Amino acid sequence: MLRRRTSSYSRRRRPAWVYWVRRTVVLAVAVLVVATSWSILTALRAPGNDGTSVKLAEWARDHYLGPVVTLAENIQYRLSPPATGGTPDTSQLAAGAKETQSPAGAPAATHTAAPTIPLQAPIVPPVSPALAGEGVYVPVVKRKTGDLIQVTYVRPDSVHTSYLTGVAWMSHTLRFVLHPGFQDPGTSGMSQPDLVPPSAFPNLVATFNSGFKLKDISGGYYDHGHTVGTLTDGAASLVIYKDGHATVGTWGQDVSMTPQVAFVRQNLKPLITNGKVAGDVNANVEATWGATIGGAANVWRSGIGVTASGDLVYAMGDAMSVADLADVLQRAGAVTAMQLDINVAWVSYMWYSHPTPSTVRPHKMGQFQRPVDRYLSDTSRDFVAVYAP
Repeated sequence: MLRRRTSSYSRRRRPAWVYWVRRTVVLAVAVLVVATSWSILTALRAPGNDGTSVKLAEWARDHYLGPVVTLAENIQYRLSPPATGGTPDTSQLAAGAKETQSPAGAPAATHTAAPTIPLQAPIVPPVSPALAGEGVYVPVVKRKTGDLIQVTYVRPDSVHTSYLTGVAWMSHTLRFVLHPGFQDPGTSGMSQPDLVPPSAFPNLVATFNSGFKLKDISGGYYDHGHTVGTLTDGAASLVIYKDGHATVGTWGQDVSMTPQVAFVRQNLKPLITNGKVAGDVNANVEATWGATIGGAANVWRSGIGVTASGDLVYAMGDAMSVADLADVLQRAGAVTAMQLDINVAWVSYMWYSHPTPSTVRPHKMGQFQRPVDRYLSDTSRDFVAVYAP
């Protein structure tokens, strides 16, 4: 009869502490997996129209996984960098080409009286010779007083000639409102909701993206006495006053807190000051002007500036360097300007027509990624809404 062999290990009973350590580790891993899964699910179920990839990337960055996201973006960018050479989709220039058939500055046929806000003079494009319609403004929002919002397109530079940068000129007579995002800066204590409500549709004429997340800048967000972050001297600032007019300036120098200030949105340092472009637009781009996808210089960028007559100009487009953005804003007449948000997921400008007095139809300026109705539902990041006077 054979005896069953028993190892010395099996004959020895494991210490109780080994059992409890293993059980604790397994339990901790299970709790971590459940908690992480729940956190991700909560992020994916957040309201608004941020895409799944955007929500996952933002969740990862907020949970110390930024290097993983950056690595993925680097790979994606290297596989598909901005194209060089070529020609753009000229359909966006068609309206401008048609406009050149009329005398410069001629009032649109829909005006019933001589407008006090004429069509703006064309922008001299960065690339020569200009394409038909390039740099020629087209009115997209009209009222009896004239063309309140005018849009044009130019190629950003002589290398990335298959791209178009959109430029929106906005009359100083328009009324601007800063809306918070439900995540950044949050709606607590704010005077505005995280979307354009239907009650505001009758006078809504445009919306556009704001700046970086507040945690990524040295600056603040101000709304009627409530501040998130810190309003910082020297920071580029979009300032909106209680009468609705807006300007762009350097905080503590040409703009500061007064009883008439309603909103302030700061973002980085000034891009243009007193008509002069910042001297370091090509230096330390990521450290000074924001981390971009793949660390690339030429990506989606946006910016806003004020002209000598107080009108605002907004520019946005793909394959733009900081210098390109500054150049286009300067060509559009900006004497002071700031960069707003960057990268494909965050840049957007829409104007609105009104099929009926109480409804709106949004229209994209350019082929940006986000849905055209982005700001008509709960929005995770702050934005600016523009209303007719």
